[in-house]
Amino acid sequence: MEILIGVVLALSVSLFASIVGLDRDRAFYPTVTIVVASYYGLFAVMGGSRDALMVECVVIAGFVLVAVLGFRINQWLLVAALSGHGVFDLLHGHVIANPGVPAWWPMFCSTYDITAAGYLAWLLLRRKVTARVVASRAA
Repeated sequence: MEILIGVVLALSVSLFASIVGLDRDRAFYPTVTIVVASYYGLFAVMGGSRDALMVECVVIAGFVLVAVLGFRINQWLLVAALSGHGVFDLLHGHVIANPGVPAWWPMFCSTYDITAAGYLAWLLLRRKVTARVVASRAA
């Protein structure tokens, strides 16, 4: 069930963003990437694990860095970050002991991340959004 919900939610959010025009702003998918990465920090706080929070913060910082680079340089980095986070979700429990993570979360989040990455890749390939920063000309 978490797989179905992840796919439906990611497509719903992404389609809504396209219809309303939110994804025309280069900041949309970097923000999604940062938010998605931040949940594990929240789960560490909820689980009362300071050790997990410290490790999660290092991982979150890595995803924030890639999100910023994707925003500033090329949005294909965001496709890689979201896809990478989807893979990380599947490995997370084997790498980091975080007692606050719900049992259903890794599969849900992995599915959401990979679906969102696929949607962004589709937008980039169809040139619905620009991959690279377009330099503005000074008057």
